[in-house]
Amino acid sequence: MAIDLVRMLVERYFPQSDNELSVGGVRISDMAERYGTPVFVYDRQTLDRKFSQLREALPERFEISYSVKANPNQALLRHFLQLGCGLEIASVGEYHQARQAGCPPEKLMFAGPGKTSAELETVLTEGIREIHVESPLEVARIASICRKLGTVGHVAMRVNPAAEAQGGAMRMGGKPLPFGIDEEQIDTVLDPILASDYLKFQGIHLFAGTQILDADTVIVQYQRGLEIARRVVVRVGTPLAVFDFGGGFGVPYFANDHELDMIRLRDGLAEMMRAVDDDPMFEGTRFMVEPGRWLVAESGIYVCRINDIKTSRGKKFLILDGGMHHHLAASGNLGQTIKRNFPVALLTKLKAVPNETVELVGPLCTPLDTLARAVILPAADVGDLVGVFQSGAYARTSSPLGFLSHPTPPEVLVHKGVSSLIRRRGTLADMVQDVCPESGECERQEG
Repeated sequence: MAIDLVRMLVERYFPQSDNELSVGGVRISDMAERYGTPVFVYDRQTLDRKFSQLREALPERFEISYSVKANPNQALLRHFLQLGCGLEIASVGEYHQARQAGCPPEKLMFAGPGKTSAELETVLTEGIREIHVESPLEVARIASICRKLGTVGHVAMRVNPAAEAQGGAMRMGGKPLPFGIDEEQIDTVLDPILASDYLKFQGIHLFAGTQILDADTVIVQYQRGLEIARRVVVRVGTPLAVFDFGGGFGVPYFANDHELDMIRLRDGLAEMMRAVDDDPMFEGTRFMVEPGRWLVAESGIYVCRINDIKTSRGKKFLILDGGMHHHLAASGNLGQTIKRNFPVALLTKLKAVPNETVELVGPLCTPLDTLARAVILPAADVGDLVGVFQSGAYARTSSPLGFLSHPTPPEVLVHKGVSSLIRRRGTLADMVQDVCPESGECERQEG
């Protein structure tokens, strides 16, 4: 099944490939030679295609904000800003990444649990469209900071809905969680917001799940979210300025996964919005989605080279120069209960017949460093290139890059036959620059 998914991805997004993968008109072996391996390669045309598909599926009233956590590379942030997206952030570090990429404060939303006072003060001082609150304490903290600054903070409430709205590979709502405000606690949290002279209530952020591959599940979640919104409108007395449906759109990673049906999603959302457009409760409300994975995952490939081949007690191992320290998700150590293989291929033998069962493992001293188990591939040789597809999201920056002090992998963006380095490979100097010398210089600087 993984081979079929690879074939589908290659035919759809990399059609110039023959026996060797070609990304945006550039052969993968040429990029491996130029930039070295391991390396992350992204195709800009795929980013554009995914954005266009999403824009066509969404009603006209919907705005799109890219979720920075999926992949925070500056080149990608700038590209989505050029396409008209806003950005959704989850830390002050992502705030600075977004601002560095040229995002104006009025296009930034800040969600996520455990925001510190320092983080909140930074974004409230420098400017932000709105903060999505996650707890009663956070509401009080924002109000206190705004009082000190003499400003008004625009806040929305991130709501953890009841269980009947759930679905997706990672169900996040409907159970005890550190994320969002439980639906049954809405009034308790809303009261101090409405009572404060330093807070302006903007609306609701629906928090339900992620990696959703069923369009009907998305539509049911959205309809449930609108019920919550109506309840809040009655409580507030005016239509909400914004209703954020969150993210959650999934992509197929594994055998038996199917794609999210964007036509079914388009038709379902259009039907839903026909009622909303005539409802005075939503007059002037801006509707939003904040996808990340769906926009970038399929554009990316993690490329490694085979350094060694060995057999141990009947199993054949292809030992790569990259592994879980660069791509924790592919190793199964980022939320999988049972290890399942991402789509993988020998990138210079795409048309060769798969005829041997192998383990794809990395260079780390841990049995966790396995990118694929019992995968059937063509006969491999030392020096062959291996690709892990669906690697544009939650790959490099979701991984333990410092483990065993290997250099961090570069990132390359390809468009119309031109490849560009958008993040350089880490160096030894990068690894040791934060280490305090024996002289105790760090201690003296800190106090």
